[in-house]
Amino acid sequence: MKMNLRKLLFPIICMLLVATAYGAQGESKPKKKDVLKAVRLANDYFMNKWSDPGEEIPYPSRNKNYETHVWTRAVYFEGLMDLYSIDKQQRYIDYAEQWGEFHNWQVRGGVQSRDADNHCAGQTYIMLYQMDPSKPERIAKIKESIDLMIATGRVDYWTWIDAVQMAMPVMALLSNVTGDRIYAEKAHEMYLHTKNVQGGGLYNSRDRLWWRDKDFVPPYTEPNGKDCYWSRGNGWIVMAMVRMLQILPEDAPYRDQYEEMLVDMCNALVELQREDGLWNVSLHDPTHFGGPELSGTAMFLQGMAYGVNNGLLDAKKFNPVIYKGWNGMVDICLHPNGFLGYVQGTGKEPKEAQPVTYYREPDFDDYGLGAFIMAGVEIYKMK
Repeated sequence: MKMNLRKLLFPIICMLLVATAYGAQGESKPKKKDVLKAVRLANDYFMNKWSDPGEEIPYPSRNKNYETHVWTRAVYFEGLMDLYSIDKQQRYIDYAEQWGEFHNWQVRGGVQSRDADNHCAGQTYIMLYQMDPSKPERIAKIKESIDLMIATGRVDYWTWIDAVQMAMPVMALLSNVTGDRIYAEKAHEMYLHTKNVQGGGLYNSRDRLWWRDKDFVPPYTEPNGKDCYWSRGNGWIVMAMVRMLQILPEDAPYRDQYEEMLVDMCNALVELQREDGLWNVSLHDPTHFGGPELSGTAMFLQGMAYGVNNGLLDAKKFNPVIYKGWNGMVDICLHPNGFLGYVQGTGKEPKEAQPVTYYREPDFDDYGLGAFIMAGVEIYKMK
């Protein structure tokens, strides 16, 4: 009986300890060394677990394995490349190169694929090519796939908002390395289709948030009667805007539109932050599977920190929000061994992969880490 009581009380005691620790941190600015320590801890846990970057990812509930150039892992490597920018450990680059070489720098599904998820690996392939332009094989396949897609003349491939992050930066990077503006131009056309045309337009300028896809455009509502804005879905758009602004030249066309989108979304998101610093999976219905969620939170914080660092957002307003969010993720989600809790599994809406808890492992443990790293890197850069 005593053992059963101990098991019942242990999670409650843990949460009380976390709440006490969070209360001490609150909105205080995290030290750079502590931000880097947290990011390294989470990344080392992952690299040790997946020491072979080509090892397939098991998905027991679907009775299949996934190749590691799937989008989830591609987002992780995007984060790892960011980590290298502030933490010059050659093992990060070695690990990324081994991953690309294992897949022969190929697009998942082959060069005929039009799926933005499959194009996502191209972000890291191109970044690694930029570090060593003597190896054009690193970008040959992703360039061929994008070229074939552009040749169709269609702009309606990105039917869900995640796709904007998965593929738009790839095309901007291709413009940078080839000097051909067609890639960035076509990316903008496709972005505008997703924003204004797909499903009647997936961006709601009134709320300054995005519906995940046409299935969630009104009259669809959450249980409380409000629009369904999925946290991570909106996070992908925030992340995409950050990456586009990082990639594009200062005088690039449409840059002002991406800046405006980032600013508008960040201002909308500030109002929706939870008291513990994180965001709910359902941004306008905190009672629909409410609770802290890391992946969307990290993406929002990356966008806010980038905005402050680059003079787009007011530091006085956003710094407390950013610090509160980062301290919340570290205190509430980061385990002592580096495992990240409260990461919602893959899906497309708030009800997916529930319950989201401190201990539950998501079906893929990589994209949440990638977002956590990217947030940490931007927060590390803050003055």
